[in-house]
Amino acid sequence: MQFLTSTDRYLARLIAVPLVSTLILSAMLLLLDKMLRLFDFVVQQGGPVGVVWEMLANTIPEYMSLGIPIGLMLGILLAFRKLALSSELDVFRALGVSYGRLLRVPYLFAIGLALVNLLIVGFVQPYSHYAYEGLRYELRSGALGASIKVGEFTKLSKKETVRIEQSRDGGRELSGIFVRAAGDDGAVFAVTAASGAFFATDDPDTIIFRLHDGVLVQNRPDFRTPRVLSFQSHDLPIALPKIESFRGRGTSQNEELTVPELVRTGLVSPSAKERAESRAEFHFRMVEVAIMMLLPLLAVALAVPPKRSSSALGVFLSIVMIVTYHKVNQYASAVAALGKINPVLALWLPFLVFAGLIWWMYRTLARVPGGQPIGALERAAAKSVAAVQRWARLGRGRVRRAQA
Repeated sequence: MQFLTSTDRYLARLIAVPLVSTLILSAMLLLLDKMLRLFDFVVQQGGPVGVVWEMLANTIPEYMSLGIPIGLMLGILLAFRKLALSSELDVFRALGVSYGRLLRVPYLFAIGLALVNLLIVGFVQPYSHYAYEGLRYELRSGALGASIKVGEFTKLSKKETVRIEQSRDGGRELSGIFVRAAGDDGAVFAVTAASGAFFATDDPDTIIFRLHDGVLVQNRPDFRTPRVLSFQSHDLPIALPKIESFRGRGTSQNEELTVPELVRTGLVSPSAKERAESRAEFHFRMVEVAIMMLLPLLAVALAVPPKRSSSALGVFLSIVMIVTYHKVNQYASAVAALGKINPVLALWLPFLVFAGLIWWMYRTLARVPGGQPIGALERAAAKSVAAVQRWARLGRGRVRRAQA
C-alpha cells in the first residue's frame, strides 16, 4: 500500500508554502533588527563594517531555533484553515477521513523539523554563540583593528592620543595631525603635522606613524623650558596594546556547551552552581524541542473556525501561545539555574500542562460533535467587534448631527 497518497501530497504542498514563507520572513525580520543594532555597535567600537556580516551569520542558528516552531505551527494552521474555509475539510470528513489520518503529513514535517531543531540547539548554536561572543570581544579589545575617527581624539594606548582633521584615500593620506605621547620617565611629547600616514613594521606589536611638515614639543621634569623642534619628516613609533586571548568556550556561559557537554557537566561538575545551571540549560533545550511534537495538534485545533465564520482569531492565538510558553520556559530555566527548584519539575511541569491543554483542544474538535475549542473566544471576539462597530456608527452619527 502506498504510504503517501495524492491527498497527503496535496496537504504537503499546502503546508510547505506557508511554512517556508513564514520561516524566511521571520528570520529576515529578526536579522534586520539585529543588523541595525550590530552596525551601531561596530561603528561605536570603531571596528571594520565587514565584521557585521560575520556576526549576523553567527546569529542565524539562534533565530532558526525560534523560527522553526513558529513556521511549523503557521504552516500547518494556514493549510488546514484553507481546507476549512473552502469546505474541503468537510469533504474529507464526509468521506470518512479522520483528523488522525490527516495529521500524518503534518507529523512528518514535525518529526523532521524537530530533528533539525535538535541539531541546531544541541550542537550548532553553541559554537555559533561562542563565535559571536568572540567577535564582540575582539571588537571591544581592538583585535580587529580600531579606526581613528576624524575630528575626534582617539586613544591608541594608555599613553598615546591622536587627532586627525581629514582623511583621504581610505585612510592612506591623513592631514591636520595632532599626537600626544607620555613616557615612563615623565616626559611628554606633543606633535603637530600637516600630513602623515601609518606604516607596518617587522614587529607586529609596533607601527610607525610617519609625519611630514610639523613641530615637535618635548617636555620633561628636568627641563626648564620645553624643547621645540621643526621637522620635514619624522617617524613616530607607536606600541600597540597587548590583547589577551578570548576565553575558552563554555567557561562562563552554558549556552556555549553542546548537549553531551551539558549532561557531563551536570553530572560530574564539583560546583553545585554549575551542575544546576547545566541541568537547567539541558532541560530547557529538550522541552523546546519536545513541544514541536504537539504543535500539529494545536495547529489543527486552532485552524478550524466555527461554521459560517472566517475569523482569524486562531492564527493570533497560536502565536500568543507559542511565545508565552517560550517565555515561561525561559523564566523556569532561570529559576532552576539558581538552584531554587529542580529543573525537571520547573520545565517539564509546564510542558505537561501545555500538553494537556493542547490535547483537550484537539479532542474537542476531533471527537465532540460540533466541538469548537475556542468557540467561547470566537463569540466574545465577534461581540467585541460588533460593539466597536456600533460605537463607531454612533460616533459618526453624533458628528453629522453636530455639523447639521
